[in-house]
Amino acid sequence: MRQHSLWFSIVFLCGASAASADPITYDVTVNTSSISGTMGSLDFNFNPGPLVTELATLQILNFASTGTLNPPAFPTGDVTGALPATLTFDNGTGFNDYFEGFTFGTSLLFDVSLYGPALSSPDGVSTSGSTFAFSMFSDAAGTMPVLTSDTTDGFAFTLGVNLDGTTTVSKFSSQTSVMPAASSSVPEPGSFALLGTAIALMGALLWFKRRAREAQSLP
Repeated sequence: MRQHSLWFSIVFLCGASAASADPITYDVTVNTSSISGTMGSLDFNFNPGPLVTELATLQILNFASTGTLNPPAFPTGDVTGALPATLTFDNGTGFNDYFEGFTFGTSLLFDVSLYGPALSSPDGVSTSGSTFAFSMFSDAAGTMPVLTSDTTDGFAFTLGVNLDGTTTVSKFSSQTSVMPAASSSVPEPGSFALLGTAIALMGALLWFKRRAREAQSLP
């Protein structure tokens, strides 16, 4: 009975440690010098898969560019905010999109931050993940993809939320860099304490097992 209690404590603490982790954040940098001066547009979308999808939230942070935004913007679905301030998406509806005209400069930078149950505590029963996509166009209508090899959808890159809470980047633009932010891999201080407690409990469980084997081997 004592061993079962220890196992439960270890599983609970490890789960609590994972759930308290920081958002997963990527730093995005685009070299747009080859199309500087072009009056085009930008598109951001974050959508659930076709089946059962667990809740996730995504934010576009720290948007900066030598180019110029050309409002008005056209948000669709569960999107709040407006560039260059924070954009917040969730995957509660089938299509969540933010589209805005843009005159390109030499560079474009922003952060993509992901959080929510789909990342911190996957439920194990959902059957679809979610996908973020970023696109650039050389026209204001959003029909002519630019700086991408993806001529079908025009994606510069996509960022998938997998069923196990991990993320996958797929890149279609050699001018676009998508790198994990340094803070994404660092657990919160409380996570270290919980992890240490779980390790200590694991050691105690192994000690109890060894003592039990020794007792059984005595004449």
